Amino acid sequence: MRIIGETLRVGARLELLGVDALRQRCGDNVLAIVGGGRGATLATAGDGGCIWLPLRGRLRLSNGESSFNLEPGQMLVGEADQRLQATGRGSALWVALIAQRPGWRRALMRVGAALGTEPGLVPAWHAAAPALRRLAMRVVRAVLESRGEYALQSSVDDLLGGVVELQADFADMIERCPGRTLTQRQNVFLRLQRVRNLMATRCEQELDIPELARVASYSPWHFIRAFHSVYGETPHAYLVDRRLERARRLVRSSPLAISEIAGASGFENRCAFSRLFKQRFGISAAALRREHGVGTRALRQRRCDDERLRRPAVSATPSANSRQLDAATDF
Repeated sequence: MRIIGETLRVGARLELLGVDALRQRCGDNVLAIVGGGRGATLATAGDGGCIWLPLRGRLRLSNGESSFNLEPGQMLVGEADQRLQATGRGSALWVALIAQRPGWRRALMRVGAALGTEPGLVPAWHAAAPALRRLAMRVVRAVLESRGEYALQSSVDDLLGGVVELQADFADMIERCPGRTLTQRQNVFLRLQRVRNLMATRCEQELDIPELARVASYSPWHFIRAFHSVYGETPHAYLVDRRLERARRLVRSSPLAISEIAGASGFENRCAFSRLFKQRFGISAAALRREHGVGTRALRQRRCDDERLRRPAVSATPSANSRQLDAATDF
């Protein structure tokens, strides 16, 4: 097994839709794609899933039913057989790892991963800590600077090792799932994960329990019970937590008023939002905004950003990115 590195430049589009397209592109190997600049687009749908990790800017993902942003500090392990299209926004820099099932099996065996009966990754949203993003930057450098097959293989192995470590707790969660056999419990866990990922993706929307239960193929009562048994919290508590995390990101980066952020994060009651925000983070939204200097300065910055967007975009060529890598690793 080997790693195949590719780059997507400004405005470039790569479609890997279906098993045949993936087999022709990478066979049973792993494809490491580095996207950079505005409009770089990757559309993929295979039987093995994909890992998405933005390092700078926003990555806009669409699955045909909904669209959502993936931002630095977040990572998505996509579902197998799911069609996703990713497009970089602004000066985005991102990494995607793609493979078919045999390719993932071999790659994960190299890093000692085993979930259940065979190596595999579980579709999930993860917080990407600075250490994990630094590992991803090693992949970026190995691809863009053509450092050789060994350097690329080593960097991807280390990144996959970090992802596997993030998913280590899933084994205990699978054991808490209802089911007589390991296969049954794994299937239940994947159904619950599908719902959990849906809530993470669409947390600002109105999502009721009957709708979520249908996605998991459960009755509402059994869904709440199974979810709490596996994750240690109710679906409503998890949804509120995702909304608060979204609100915190907006407070730190958006010039929107606090009341507008509350509405954009799915909270109808401003007082309830303020109380929950301080209870969750130990600081009020207004105080957090002042700490990060968001306000009038953010409005001026946004006008400057608008001016920069009118200029020619920076290409994701090796020479351009070599000058920008240090800025991207400021975490």
